[in-house]
Amino acid sequence: MSACSTGCVAIPASVVTGLEQHVLYQPTRELDYTRVPPGLEYQDVEIHTAGSPTIHGWYCPVENPRAVVLFAHGNAGNVSHRAHLLQTWTRQLQVSMLVFDYRGYGRSEGTPSEAGLVDDARRARDWLAQQTGTAPEDIVLYGRSLGGAVMVELAANDGARGLILESTFTSLPELADWKLPHSGVGGKLDTQFPSIERLPNFHGPVLIAHGSDDVVIPQSHGRALFEAANQPKQFVPIKGAKHDWAPPFDYLLTVSRFIDRLDDKTFQPELASPLGS
Repeated sequence: MSACSTGCVAIPASVVTGLEQHVLYQPTRELDYTRVPPGLEYQDVEIHTAGSPTIHGWYCPVENPRAVVLFAHGNAGNVSHRAHLLQTWTRQLQVSMLVFDYRGYGRSEGTPSEAGLVDDARRARDWLAQQTGTAPEDIVLYGRSLGGAVMVELAANDGARGLILESTFTSLPELADWKLPHSGVGGKLDTQFPSIERLPNFHGPVLIAHGSDDVVIPQSHGRALFEAANQPKQFVPIKGAKHDWAPPFDYLLTVSRFIDRLDDKTFQPELASPLGS
């Protein structure tokens, strides 16, 4: 989606309803194994829960992990498109990680919806907790873009050891109104993902990163989420980064320090200088 000029006209609710599902959720069914980097070892996971669609994920455990992390991806693709991220986090940050596909994505059954995505994340977290012997509230929740909104909701409801958000919006209506000013489309959306309202209900360490040149979700959304979050919190602007940015080395160092201090009750990180090039 792209922002229109100030001359936008109102869009009928019936049109919004028809487009909303198609624009918001852009799954890819077929896994692309050419994206899997050499040496990445993962376990195929299928999570079965009575009354809910079976969801699929890739689990990569490490010995003596510094943290157990659940990752929720953005609105497009599937787990195979996050293979490099899985390798980077498990190897360089020494964490055990589960990357899962929402219902309707990849090999996961069903049709995506706001409540459905949060339910999928909760079931993935519960599976990961059981697999690792970790309490659900001691798992680090990590989400990018749409996945950040999913993780905010889960953290606000259930708690987490820490919350990491990258390139995440404040709410879907606010994002829609920014993209289509004067159209009134935000008020017609069924899907809300009101992260800006829900984030204050989470009381734990928060790290938020956002690219300075993001034209899909502007950095102002990330900064607004930072302002809404409780302490301890940290905002990391990624200089020159667009929406889909690869983590620069100094950002990984920042995440590593964040993980090291998750259980430090005196942890009070400050606003970071812009990272990357």
